[in-house]
Amino acid sequence: MFVLDLFSIGSLLAHLVTFRACLCYHGEMVIRSEQHTYNGSLPNGDRGRRKSRFALFKRPKANGVKPSTVHIACTPQAAKAISNKDQHSISYTLSRAQTVVVEYTHDSNTDMFQIGRSTESPIDFVVTDTVPGSQSNSDTQSVQSTISRFACRIICERNPPFTARIYAAGFDSSKNIFLGEKAAKWKTSDGQMDGLTTNGVLVMHPRNGFTEDSKPGIWREISVCGNVFSLRETRSAQQRGKMVEIETNQLQDGSLIDLCGATLLWRTAEGLSHTPTVKHLEALRQEINAARPQCPVGFNTLAFPSMKRKDVVDEKQPWVYLNCGHVHGYHNWGNKEERDGKDRECPMCRSVGPYVPLWLGCEAGFYVDAGPPTHAFSPCGHVCSEKTTAYWSQIPLPHGTHTFHAACPFCAHQLAGEQGYIRLIFQGPLD
Repeated sequence: MFVLDLFSIGSLLAHLVTFRACLCYHGEMVIRSEQHTYNGSLPNGDRGRRKSRFALFKRPKANGVKPSTVHIACTPQAAKAISNKDQHSISYTLSRAQTVVVEYTHDSNTDMFQIGRSTESPIDFVVTDTVPGSQSNSDTQSVQSTISRFACRIICERNPPFTARIYAAGFDSSKNIFLGEKAAKWKTSDGQMDGLTTNGVLVMHPRNGFTEDSKPGIWREISVCGNVFSLRETRSAQQRGKMVEIETNQLQDGSLIDLCGATLLWRTAEGLSHTPTVKHLEALRQEINAARPQCPVGFNTLAFPSMKRKDVVDEKQPWVYLNCGHVHGYHNWGNKEERDGKDRECPMCRSVGPYVPLWLGCEAGFYVDAGPPTHAFSPCGHVCSEKTTAYWSQIPLPHGTHTFHAACPFCAHQLAGEQGYIRLIFQGPLD
């Protein structure tokens, strides 16, 4: 399986289904961060294995692994399995005196991809936290992260239907996974070992697929062996949840994977073929601008800036009053000093509330339909289709180690207001 960064050509590949089938394309991971606005790219740009999206293709040579022999520690076979850098293994430390080592053997039918915070070579997709609000290379720094260095691995079948499955924890540079004495672990009914990572790997599969009819599913936790459990009482509790035998670790189009600090969206090749492309979003932007919306007070023409300039407020930028949805150009009147100047009074309807610039949502993978950009998330002002805002406003996304809240998929800001989004009210040209 070879890896390509599809950010620059994602819109083209989204419709080349035949081409993708020839390459045995599995799908893509799209990242939304708990701590930074991505909206289609990383703050410092997509570089190497650090990027806003990651595409999975069939490798030239299979690198998948599957469980094999089980050893009790302190035996020569167990020591050999751990020290052999050509041998994958998982070590379960039950106590200071007892460790179980499970050897993993080569699987010629699967490809393995690994995701985590580590920049070591076994990680295919590097996911890190950044300082909130950083906008450039100079002020973007690493912070104490809750994302595991070797967070999870995805095993993809090399033959149709190219099923992708997720497992907690990834193999390190020595091809080992170590579950320490404090990690939740247990022996299964068939005598095998299983366990959970410190902060866990959570997965949510949407109901009705990832379409305009999608509904949020239930968050589950995935074990090291790929079994499905209800959530623990807290993220790092040692007591595991109840096993959910009727569900599997197989990823579906629109599945969300939470690594405690970053959430990934899984899109299948088939799902992406029905998703609006970047080219389509650009056409919608031009269509809105061609209608020449005007500020209802200043009468100046408004225009959404190019999606390449998504961090720079343009002089023609549309702004919106979040309590009513009336779209204006930027102005200085209406400040409410008693609210520290953060709220404004809309000159159209006199409602008082936040006043923010509008930005088109640039990451096409987050859209559930190809509808026009008529609604905006509150309070960040990211604009997309009505059904896309409605879908994401219903999803309780993990935040920190024990809370959930709905958030904008483009920037991860917690949603506010009754619905979490508003309908935009534009005024057309008077001529």
